[in-house]
Amino acid sequence: MSFRSIDTLDAKGKRVLLRADLNVPVRDGVITDRTRIERLSPTIRELADKGARVIVCSHFDRPKGKRVPEMSLRPMAEALAQSLGRPVVFAGDCVGPEAEAAAAALKDGEVLLLENTRFHAGEEKNDPAMSAGLAKLADVFVNDAFSAAHRAHASTEGVAHLLPAYAGRLMQRELEALDAALGNPQRPVMAIVGGAKVSTKLDLLGNLSGKVEVLVIGGAMANTFLAAQGHAMGKSLQEADMHETAREILARAAARGCEIVLPKDLVVAEGFAAHSPNRVVGLDAVPADMMVLDIGPATLADVIQRLATARTLVWNGPFGAFEIAPFDKATVGVAHEVARLTEAGKLASIGGGGDTVSALKHAGVAERMTYVSAAGGAFLEWLEGKELPGVAALSA
Repeated sequence: MSFRSIDTLDAKGKRVLLRADLNVPVRDGVITDRTRIERLSPTIRELADKGARVIVCSHFDRPKGKRVPEMSLRPMAEALAQSLGRPVVFAGDCVGPEAEAAAAALKDGEVLLLENTRFHAGEEKNDPAMSAGLAKLADVFVNDAFSAAHRAHASTEGVAHLLPAYAGRLMQRELEALDAALGNPQRPVMAIVGGAKVSTKLDLLGNLSGKVEVLVIGGAMANTFLAAQGHAMGKSLQEADMHETAREILARAAARGCEIVLPKDLVVAEGFAAHSPNRVVGLDAVPADMMVLDIGPATLADVIQRLATARTLVWNGPFGAFEIAPFDKATVGVAHEVARLTEAGKLASIGGGGDTVSALKHAGVAERMTYVSAAGGAFLEWLEGKELPGVAALSA
């Protein structure tokens, strides 16, 4: 796709409204994961160094259009200042007189953080008045929140039509990585899709089966496919009402020339608990009183062998219950091989989605892959082939 980047922006002296995603995890008033803040900082720092007057806006949590003190972005100002290594001024509103006065007082190179955009009902309604209020603060708009780009809100989509709009560095990295994954990838392309339910990933499976050569299905959703083929799954999580749909997905993929890879063997356990008594079984040997919690060693070896011939990998969802040992074995094993091939220059690897990021961090390989998206819903909708409003507004 074609989009405007800040390479073409003459930032000096301009008021730049920068849409960030500061919706970070907070527990007892303490930020527990600063990944999004750290990834955002380079764009702010670059613009400020070029003499821009940077005005950062973001949502946080779900205040539903009301001012909720514990959902204020005020604590983020200090965290952002620490990451940037420079002061960050805070304004107690994101539109209106207080925000306008704070924006007007900025000097070249200074940074301002606005209050939670979702304190106003007009944000999520994409109210033109809210968009106009945001646009009034700045000369140009920079969107660096790919993770919020699937929402057509005032601060992600509406304001982009009222000001010259550009992609920030984080947005640019996401779009380039996703283009390398599915837009214009090196082939053959292999996708790994895990997770609990087929029903939540129908669009994803449908889109990927038309774009990749090999589609590996893992996690509890693989149980549904195996059950649809007549294999008894014991107490395993699976969706009985999705069997016909699973068979349709298999048939459609075959017609498109996409090979779907399902488990050859399984690790079953007595219960969903760490070190629960477990063993490896064949597809037709799942005991009625046990549940599948991971793929077996033969399946792991098969996936690793297939990786050797792939040039691009898209990964969304773990293979098993990676949160509890020893049912993380397959996910960790595949992750280490993906990292090795990536570092050897043999594989472009792109991963994303909440559980996927957690699994890759658990395996210790998140920094060794080509790109790991922290975008969640936006990453999934892109993989599903949907247009993201916040991205479409940046098209050159």
